[in-house]
Amino acid sequence: MPRKIRELIRDLKRNGFVPIPGAGKGSHRKFRRGNKNTVIISGDLGSDAKPYQEKAVKDAIKRA
Repeated sequence: MPRKIRELIRDLKRNGFVPIPGAGKGSHRKFRRGNKNTVIISGDLGSDAKPYQEKAVKDAIKRA
């Protein structure tokens, strides 16, 4: 069963990523840690995360 978008966002926040206000349109959210480590997550909070989104979050946390 795929994880939810809210779980990916929770993982990012727990690892020091902060949302960038005004950087996303619609259901897109942009998170950053440091100057170059940025991740964009799209979808409603209750939607299932796509495999590429889970991989992007995992890679961003690993780089942090």
